[in-house]
Amino acid sequence: MRSIKTYDTTLRDGTQGEGVSFSLQDKLLIAQRLAELGVEFIEGGYPLSNEKDVAFFQQVRNLDLGSSKVCAFGMTRRRGIKAADDPGMIALAKAQTPVYTFVGKTSDFHATEVLNVSLEENLEMIGDSAAFLKKCGDVIYDAEHFFDGWKANPAYAAQTIQAAASAGAGWIVLCDTNGGSMPEEVSEIVRAAIEAVKDYDVQVGIHCHNDCELAVANTLVAVDAGANQVQGTINGIGERCGNADLISVMANLQLKRGYEVLGGDQMQHLTELSRFVYETANMQLRNNQPFVGQSAFAHKGGMHVHAIAKATSTYEHIDPESVGNERRILVSELSGRSNIAALTSKHNIDADRALMDKILAEVVRLENLGYQFETADGSFNLLVKRCAEQYNPHFQPIKYRCVAGDRDALTHVAFAEAIIKLSVGDDVRFEAAEGHGPINAMDTALRKALQIDYPMLEEMHLVDYKVRVVNCDEGTAAHIRVNIESTDGKNRWGTIGVSENLIEASWLALVDAVEYKLHLADEAAK
Repeated sequence: MRSIKTYDTTLRDGTQGEGVSFSLQDKLLIAQRLAELGVEFIEGGYPLSNEKDVAFFQQVRNLDLGSSKVCAFGMTRRRGIKAADDPGMIALAKAQTPVYTFVGKTSDFHATEVLNVSLEENLEMIGDSAAFLKKCGDVIYDAEHFFDGWKANPAYAAQTIQAAASAGAGWIVLCDTNGGSMPEEVSEIVRAAIEAVKDYDVQVGIHCHNDCELAVANTLVAVDAGANQVQGTINGIGERCGNADLISVMANLQLKRGYEVLGGDQMQHLTELSRFVYETANMQLRNNQPFVGQSAFAHKGGMHVHAIAKATSTYEHIDPESVGNERRILVSELSGRSNIAALTSKHNIDADRALMDKILAEVVRLENLGYQFETADGSFNLLVKRCAEQYNPHFQPIKYRCVAGDRDALTHVAFAEAIIKLSVGDDVRFEAAEGHGPINAMDTALRKALQIDYPMLEEMHLVDYKVRVVNCDEGTAAHIRVNIESTDGKNRWGTIGVSENLIEASWLALVDAVEYKLHLADEAAK
């Protein structure tokens, strides 16, 4: 069983996709999640392009990423300048990552017409860049437009990757940048490229785009041809038609082809990872996504449901649990108890079948209303406590009122006001506060009402706030899902609220966020 290394470029290549944008906190969270699964290489961004990527490389050093290696991405040095004096090379070195990835031109056409350099100077640019970066750490060379370049001029394409290999690059990654190559072409050219660098201490990887919807297929045949590293993005997000979907690539490599990926025992976390990235990017899940989509193992009526009841293999190519997904019978909306068991493992209640069924029923009920708990672990854990009759609220909301859109007569700045009434034990509190927006106002008023009894709330602050329409066909009357992410510096948790009213959905998520912090404090005090 050959081990195949995974290289994730969601945080750089993925953000080039239309409608995709990650905050700094988003990028750090995704990097942490990728590392937990054992992704070997995590590309963090292009430090010369923006301050957010510079900050990422500074802050990611504070995370425990295990054996995963963060990669900074850049380009070859510019023409007519030494690598040591090139701003891009300097920015890469300052990132202080264990691995540096740089991209260069394979195609003679791109070298002469796009970079406006001679073919010889292009080779020097590749070699000089690799040699400079090798002094800083391990080097990965991304051979841009490799397959198009090879088809046009194979001798020169071979020289470009040899230039990187001879100067110290440890990986040569062959890029189907335009996404236009066919599987049989990819297989043949990968074998030829491996032959071209056989005299160097270097390994070969593959990086495919999805313009012909063949990125996953091309990646698989490249591995069969000898590539040992696969590059792609989670859920295939990326420029134009996207990149190779690492979710499908990893599942196919291990479950269908027999290669070892992520150490061989992480496939059951693929669905969780896929949905985590969707939620973090505030993107709609792709229901028909292979392996991890909500419809990947969904069956609706007729002979399919009848057959599945007798033998699941009749309409399922793998066990859905092998990738962390679940079978769904749409006519009765049944769900699997195994997912609930996994999520509640820390509560030690898996032996209580009746309680598990009760939790499952409540999850199904709430999911039908628009709730999703993949990124709302705080709300889910409170749900478990309620079902187990172990939930002791620290306060009881009575009513609230929020006014937004008012404008200060002196400063002409818009503001919001929140008025809340709640009880702590027998004590009724009534507080009001202003804020930059309704959520800020409600948060401030809630803290004012609780800070005397619960001073530890000063440690807690909101990290992220996301809004999504659940049932788009209802227009402005649609249900709204609000996800809030909070932290106290040590712990991080997500909460959720769903309502036809955006303020109400936000209030529900905010109350859960505060309650979960107080429950964490109770557990820490035991």
